[in-house]
Amino acid sequence: MDELMPTHYVAPKIAFTGVEDPESHLTAFNAHMIISGRSNFMRCKMPMGTFTGTTIQWFSGLPDGHISSFAQFAKLFREQFHANRVKPLVLYDLFNVHHREGETLKDYLNRFWDFTVTL
Repeated sequence: MDELMPTHYVAPKIAFTGVEDPESHLTAFNAHMIISGRSNFMRCKMPMGTFTGTTIQWFSGLPDGHISSFAQFAKLFREQFHANRVKPLVLYDLFNVHHREGETLKDYLNRFWDFTVTL
């Protein structure tokens, strides 16, 4: 069942230390795996290469054979690092977007627009 890594494969240049948003990390990692054509098996093995610090300890502490699919891994990962999820913005948060001193009106409107897209 092992899949050989082609010589042209480039590992994702993303890191997860345990304090970032787990959803963002999973999305970036999974996108890289899909684009590079990695199988479900490799998606379960490759995340460790993006982990540092306590995240490696958590992953290494999982029992051998415990993870059987990327969906299962993603569920465990989300549960473990749930506290770090970025809280969704609400409409009221727009009141906190202020025009900064020295900022051009165009830059302020672009930043305001970028913020509204995230709501």
